[in-house]
Amino acid sequence: MNEATALRQPDSASPVRDAAARDAASLLADTRSSAEGLSAEEAAARLSRDGPNAVRGHRARPWMVLLRQFRSPILLLLLVTSAVSAVVGDRVDSWIIAVILLISVGLGFVNEFRAERSADALHDRLRHRAVVLRSGAPASVDVTELVVGDVVRLSVGTVVPADLRLLEATALECDESILTGEAAPVAKSVTAVPSGSSVADLSSCALMGTVVHAGRGVGVVVATRAATEFGRIAIGLGAQEPQTEFQRGLGRFSVFLLAVALVLTTVIFAAALVLGRPLVESLLFALAIAVGITPQLLPAVVSTSLAAGARSLARQRVLVKRMVCIEDLGDLDLLVTDKTGTLTSGEITFDRAVPVAAAGPADVVLLGLLATDAQPSAAGDVGMNPLDTALWAAADAAGSEVTAYRRLALRPFDHERRRCTALVAVGGSPPTVVVKGAPESVMPLCGPDAAGAATVLAELYAVGARVVAVASRAVPGSDTLDDRLEAGLTLQGFLTFRDGLKPDARDSLRRLVDLGVDVKVATGDSAVVAERVCTELGMPTLRTLTGADIDRLTDADLVEQARSASIFARVSPEQKARIVRALRQKGRAVGFLGDGVNDALALHLADVGVSVDTAVDVAKDAADVILLEKDLGVLADGVTEGRRIFANTIKYVLMGTSSNFGNMFSASVASVVLPFLPMLPGQLLLNNLLYDSSQLAIPTDRVDPEQLRAPAHWDIGAIRRFMLLFGPISSLFDFATFALMLAVLHAGPPEFRSGWFIESIATQTLIVFAIRTHRVPFLRSRPSPALVAAVLGVVAVGAWLPYSPLSGLLGFTPLPTGFFLALVATVLVYLVLVEAAKLWYYRRLAAAVPVHRHREYRHRVARRAARFTARQPLRTIARR
Repeated sequence: MNEATALRQPDSASPVRDAAARDAASLLADTRSSAEGLSAEEAAARLSRDGPNAVRGHRARPWMVLLRQFRSPILLLLLVTSAVSAVVGDRVDSWIIAVILLISVGLGFVNEFRAERSADALHDRLRHRAVVLRSGAPASVDVTELVVGDVVRLSVGTVVPADLRLLEATALECDESILTGEAAPVAKSVTAVPSGSSVADLSSCALMGTVVHAGRGVGVVVATRAATEFGRIAIGLGAQEPQTEFQRGLGRFSVFLLAVALVLTTVIFAAALVLGRPLVESLLFALAIAVGITPQLLPAVVSTSLAAGARSLARQRVLVKRMVCIEDLGDLDLLVTDKTGTLTSGEITFDRAVPVAAAGPADVVLLGLLATDAQPSAAGDVGMNPLDTALWAAADAAGSEVTAYRRLALRPFDHERRRCTALVAVGGSPPTVVVKGAPESVMPLCGPDAAGAATVLAELYAVGARVVAVASRAVPGSDTLDDRLEAGLTLQGFLTFRDGLKPDARDSLRRLVDLGVDVKVATGDSAVVAERVCTELGMPTLRTLTGADIDRLTDADLVEQARSASIFARVSPEQKARIVRALRQKGRAVGFLGDGVNDALALHLADVGVSVDTAVDVAKDAADVILLEKDLGVLADGVTEGRRIFANTIKYVLMGTSSNFGNMFSASVASVVLPFLPMLPGQLLLNNLLYDSSQLAIPTDRVDPEQLRAPAHWDIGAIRRFMLLFGPISSLFDFATFALMLAVLHAGPPEFRSGWFIESIATQTLIVFAIRTHRVPFLRSRPSPALVAAVLGVVAVGAWLPYSPLSGLLGFTPLPTGFFLALVATVLVYLVLVEAAKLWYYRRLAAAVPVHRHREYRHRVARRAARFTARQPLRTIARR
């Protein structure tokens, strides 16, 4: 056992350790509970007294959000600049910078706090439920409502909701890796741990946060909230969530900006010293340049975009656990999905029983009812799987006959054996072992007579039925189950179930294809059933790999085979995980959609794990995104929203870096050439703040359809090329303004600074309309009304400041009318030149993409789109 594992062992004073050392009867008495659980009234009273069963609440804390604003190096730089100004006696600049600092902090705080409040609302909508006994009757309750003394039922896939002392355990195994780091599941029993034994031996307890790997059990809650071992570890260590690709991209971009700012400020400060400029003035100007080249409100723009996107997705019934996962959702270009409830309706109904031995249909149904996790006397039990639920719902006479049977032993269904085994007896007859499960798992256990049933099974698969095989044999004298009893069975027949296609599945698939997302199906059903469903939906069935095929392939071979396959049938949880791992090897952004315990591994490994609100707890815990409706159309909405958010974020980055670089480059050159500073440090910062403020409306902007057709990623090289092209264009017109102010208007320092301030605000802000789209602005791509209002408002404020009561304080002075006439002409020429450069840039960028890849992609998308047309006959699709 390594050190990390040892640290996570519960100490001898913990409630679960005390419970493990005592017998179940005394523990129930001490918790004032019983094997039938608490009454609803008593549970409510304890909940009111002890509080909800939650380790940590998701609540936005204003003071914590405010303190985080000052972690930004940019804001710390502003603080230093303001302090230096105050120390050297330049109180005007000091106050200006302080006001800018307050506005920056205020904008960042408001947007981040709103984003956290949105995250709180999303977490409030995510729910886990547990099956408990209330006055002897099973009930499904929210895990936050559990209290000490509640009796909880555990089944495969359950995330243990509290620390439990087991009262019953049937082949129960729990995955405790979250606490111990040990990968192997731990077998559980109801035997109390003798006093003084090792604290590592907690085989009679199930710990909060662990996952039921196999079997079933019943336990009484002995600790909730922070008193659980999971809670104590979580509170003691805190939670550090891993960075997403989007966050890593932001980090790389920040490093890039830091390098540019460092180079510019060093050169400017060194040049100023060489030219004999005042040291303090040169230092303040260099610091202002460093601040000015950075998009100060990038965090606010990102958080605003993500918060708005999260709210929009919530309205579309998509919840994200972390808002930064929205952008990762937009990265998807390959989706592996299950079939049931996604392509099909998910409303499973029992169809008929097909006997293959001497038994009749009613006998096959009766045997099927006996081999369920529910007790024979508990028809309609809470927490059963969908197939068993459908079978119980359709049971008539057979359902009443079940109550006459006694269950002697049970091996619950698990995804490795793919079958459930029950040992039952009725009256004085000898016990009977009943096995129910996937035909491929049950039929090999039967005698030679089962071989003739293969034809019947093939016919059932051919019509798209979901099939469960039922087999049995008498086992006189047996009262326990072992593998030997599952040999020499007689195949009694098949139970068939129906699950119709979703009416909108075809349209949803077409939307994903239009977004450039490949869709592959991974299912536990047979290959024939999966292929039939995909064919009926018009999906291209290029190739099918079965679980047996996958087991024969090496990891390297699977990488190539998985790319060409569109269906993976009869796959186990480990095989699904191997498929996802293989598909990610070729640089694809892989999403996995699943809702069962057998999907948890694949959900963990996928770039974006997607589950549904009705999924088992372990699947919801493993997922990054939760759909409140299991529908590929809803997922397509999420992909679209993720791409829209990223597109708007990149708009701000491209505009901010290019315009800021141009302005700061112009200021750097002017500071060396002119005998005075082209702008005061406070004016530079005010210019940058006004520009950034106008960009807070970018999250509301429209996005062109072509920007949503494929995922986009952070490309620092492309951002650098964009900055080096459009920044100098901005500087070219800055220099033209310098010439106008000095040669034509013979401006002094105040007039010069006022003129350049207005021109700079106008050019760098109005360029938004050109850079925000690849199309011709306004004619073929209209910005949002909020963005138009924000941009024009900032230009108006910039032009008004030299005439405002604050002009003297800010160092501005009014300008002649001729300047504004020249300014209008300058801005018009500037925007035309920017539009021409934009067209050249994007054409050159498109030409840089290899032609064969571009054509291959277009032809591949065209072929897929053709296959989804409603007019194309299904037989043509199948033939392809």
